[in-house]
This record gives sequence, structure tokens and C-alpha cells, in this order.
Amino acid sequence: MSEKIKELKILGIMLAIFTAAYFIPFVAPRFLNGVHEAFFMLQEYARLHVLLCLVPALFIAGAVSVFVSKDSVMRFLGGKAKQWLAYTVAALSGTILAVCSCTILPLFSGIYKRGAGLGPAIAFLYSGPAINILAIVMTARILGLQMGIARTVGAVSFSVIIGFIMHLLFRKEELTRQDGFANQAEAEKGRPLWQTLIYFGLMILILIVLNWAKPNSNTTSPFMDWMYAYRWLVTGVLTLLFGLSMSAFYGFKLWKVLLAAVVVTGIGFMFPSQPLIAFVAAVFMFSLWLVLEKGELKDWLNSTWDFAKLIIPLLFMGVMIAGALLGRPGQEAWVPSRWIEIAVGGNSIWANFFAAISGAFMYFATLTEVPILQGLLGSGMGKGPALALLLAGPALSLPSMLVINTVLGLKKTAAFVSLVVIISTITGYFFGVFFA
Repeated sequence: MSEKIKELKILGIMLAIFTAAYFIPFVAPRFLNGVHEAFFMLQEYARLHVLLCLVPALFIAGAVSVFVSKDSVMRFLGGKAKQWLAYTVAALSGTILAVCSCTILPLFSGIYKRGAGLGPAIAFLYSGPAINILAIVMTARILGLQMGIARTVGAVSFSVIIGFIMHLLFRKEELTRQDGFANQAEAEKGRPLWQTLIYFGLMILILIVLNWAKPNSNTTSPFMDWMYAYRWLVTGVLTLLFGLSMSAFYGFKLWKVLLAAVVVTGIGFMFPSQPLIAFVAAVFMFSLWLVLEKGELKDWLNSTWDFAKLIIPLLFMGVMIAGALLGRPGQEAWVPSRWIEIAVGGNSIWANFFAAISGAFMYFATLTEVPILQGLLGSGMGKGPALALLLAGPALSLPSMLVINTVLGLKKTAAFVSLVVIISTITGYFFGVFFA
């Protein structure tokens, strides 16, 4: 029987390739536009997000899996932790990270594999990209105060509600999983909490400062202007402090920290208009030092590489598929943007559902959802569907779904995506009814 199934799969693949080769209109302008948009979106993602967002997030995830004791994760986020504490920690932890749905994935994967309960881990996964303080401010100023408040309340409550429902749906599986982590945690001896807080606090600050958004007329303030102007200098200072903390807490040689600081500073002065060169040099030297280390520091690099192998290929593939189907803002791909504008007009259940499901599969870079929605609202999109897209879009994307599936499995991933889409649809509909 297995041999027949194997042969049928081969036949199916051959038929699929033949059908695609026979029917795909390779010379049609729309098909070519979709192919171009796939590569343009991949290039945009590589330039804007991989080096400054994804690489630091991968290192943080690797550090979580090596340096954070299972006992600490179990105490605050585990299945036996106090529910109010676990969900509060998860939601607040996600709130401080102004990242997109793809950048949060390594961090989610790290805490989940380290023993976090499914509910709190899902709350963290949703809250990271959805409860973005700067994006919420932009939403209120550009799309209106009502939309800003609705997005804030919806995103905060969704992270907890969806996490708790996921916990209830898979409670039996979680009990078995948590018992295994509890037994492992008893044999572990963790470092003092204050060391862990300093170490990870510096890494998170580096991630935040590296991705500090460029101020505009709607969000400008003296502090934000200063942070954006001097973000590379602030990053350098934080990185030096991080290196010193590694030397003090984890046995990293001090001379390596100082040598890397001198070399990277020199490169920064040589190429003042290209700070990314100094950043890449810093990452390269840091990785090289870790290769030559032993014990936990070497394990950190290995863990980071394991996350990279798991996540990056799926993200790239998902970004290209999303680009081919929907294109970048203002660009046509295989799915005509006119169809979307027609489908999300008014405030019917269908319009809200279509907005939520479209947002769930689209890829939104951090802060881009607001100007995209501004254009859609100007084209006739209803306020309800706009909120539905705001609540589902930043938290999900096709690339993120592919990665979540490798961590949670198909059943849990389908449940998470369905909950986000359904709750976003219902919330958008009632928002449209009361505030049309």
C-alpha cells in the first residue's frame, strides 16, 4: 500500500508540473508583475529586516535556549505558574518589542522550547507585532482616535484571550509537555536573576535601538529625533556594555571585547555614511569569537544557527509567495488590488472576514500597515474591515505561519490562525456597527 501511495505522489507531482507548464501564462504582464514583485519584496525584506531585525532576534533566541534556565521560564511562563502572572509577563514582554510578525518568531520559538506554556507563548507571539506602541500612536493620529483606541484595546485583550483559548483547546497535551519540562528544571541550576536581566535587557535594547523608526510629521518629538539621529552611536555604547557583561558573567575574554570595539570603531570612522558595514563587522567578529569558544558560549552560536536554519528559508519562501500574490503597497501582482478594495467595502461579515483573512496572509513590515490602510480607506474600505485587518495583519503573515507550523505543528497553527481571523472579524464587525 505504501508503495502505491508513493507512486501516486510521483504521478501527482508530474501532473502538477505538466499542468503548470501548459496553462501558466508566462508572458502575461500580470504574471510577470507577480514574479517581479516576489523578488522585489524579498529584496526589500533582506535590506530592511534581515540584518537589523532578524539576526539580533536569532542571537537572542539562541541565548534564551542556552542561558535562561528552565526553572526561570517555568516560574514565570510555565503551565504551573500563576495565570495572571504568566499572561501579564508574556503580553508586556511582547509590547516592548517594536518588531514585525517574522522577527518575533525566533523569540517565540526560544521561550516555547525552553518550557513556556502554550497560552503565554501564544500571547507573546501575538503581542509582539500587534501591540506596537509607535504603530498605535500612528494609528490614532492618522486613522483617528477611535481606531487607535480600538486597536490598543483589541490587541491587548486578544493576546490574552487567544492564548487562553489555545491553552484550553490543547490542555491535555500541554500537561504532558509541562511535566517533562518540570522534571528537567529541577536538575538545573540557574544564574542569579539580576545577571540574566542585565544580559537580556541589553540585547533587547540593542534590537529596539537598531530598528528605531525614522520620525515623521505625525510622530515627531525631540527625543525620537535625537534617538534616530544617534541610534548607531547608542547601539555602539550598548554593544560595548553587552560585551562587558559577557566578560563579567559568562567568562568571555575581556581582550576580545576591547579588540572588537577598536576594530568596529575604526571601520565606523572609515565608512561614516555606511554604518551597516561596521554592524556586519561586529556580527562577524562576535560569531568568530564564539566559534573559538567552548561550553555555553559555543552552544549559544550552535543554537542560534539551529534557529536560523529552521526559520530563514521558510521566511524567504513565504515572503516571495506573499509578494507574488499581493505585491508591495501600490504595486499590482497576481491578485488585483481592485478586488480587495471591492471586497472590503461596507461593513458586512463577509467584508470583515475578507479583510481579516487577507491581513493574516499579507506581510506587513513594522509601521507599514498604517499608510496602507490609509490608502484603502480612501478607496472605500469600511472602518470595521480596517480594524479587522489591523488586528489580524501585523500579528500574522504567510511567512510566519510556515515557521509557526514547524514549532507547534499543523493542528495548533491552524487553531491559532483561525482564532485570530475569527475574533478579528467579529471585533471589526461590531466596531463598524457602532462607529460607522
